[in-house]
Amino acid sequence: MMAFRSLHRIRGLHRTAQISESPHLLGSSRSYASGISTVPELYCRNKGHGALPWTHGSSITLRSAMAVELPIFWNDTRLLSTQVKSPAQARQMGALKVAMLSPGFIYEPYTPREKISFLKRWFTRSGWRRTKEDIVLELKSAYAITKLRKKGYSKNLFYKEAIQLYKEINTLMANGDKNSLRKAVTEKMFSELKNEIKQRDSIWNKVYWEMVEPVVKIRTLRARLIGVDRNDLEKVFIQLTLEFLTKQKFEAYDSNGSIVSGDKSKEVLVRDIWVFEKSLFHDKAFWRLCGRISL
Repeated sequence: MMAFRSLHRIRGLHRTAQISESPHLLGSSRSYASGISTVPELYCRNKGHGALPWTHGSSITLRSAMAVELPIFWNDTRLLSTQVKSPAQARQMGALKVAMLSPGFIYEPYTPREKISFLKRWFTRSGWRRTKEDIVLELKSAYAITKLRKKGYSKNLFYKEAIQLYKEINTLMANGDKNSLRKAVTEKMFSELKNEIKQRDSIWNKVYWEMVEPVVKIRTLRARLIGVDRNDLEKVFIQLTLEFLTKQKFEAYDSNGSIVSGDKSKEVLVRDIWVFEKSLFHDKAFWRLCGRISL
């Protein structure tokens, strides 16, 4: 009987810990699972590649950096902070300008958690360990979102901004507008996208891209804080990992204007996972794309 009551209390704790942001549907109520299965392989970006459709199969490699994690404090001031070593060229510019730069990596890149059965979760040691890990992951996201809300964050407003950024960055990539693209992404991401544009231009002369609005689905998968000063826990960057499910049109042309790939008369369902980043210690900071994740 005591074991049953203990199990009941633990299950209650686990349920209260499920505090990640719920999916936010902006458009069609079409089944997400069935929609994914209809995506042709040419356009499906989660088939081992994180590249945009016009990059002709190039992939993005997300490299992690060494970070020193501070202890986790169970109070309302801090839960997680990471000390980041700035790039060498940035350190030469002085401490003031270093603080303006992106950390240059994705902290704890999102990966789907394998589903486990109820019996395994609650009646095996590995299941209990997994439950603990799941709760810690959700608490990290919850703390980051709480920190962000203190800066005036609104999920609905941010989703509108994120969709606009998603559309803008894809359009700039399609047009090859590197100057404007530089302002919408981090330094490391700009270098990667610039190389993608160069690779694409060597194969195709021009591309057409369009996103069909409204988006099918957008949701937050993960939120993380990255500290840049061990002695000042207010100096942090926040990274939000978003999943986009959108209908898109794409077409590529050669130097003669002939269609060599895609068909802009057809809508294709595309799934993307993008990571947006923002400094929380600069009044004029704005969201920028800092990475894309392939599953």
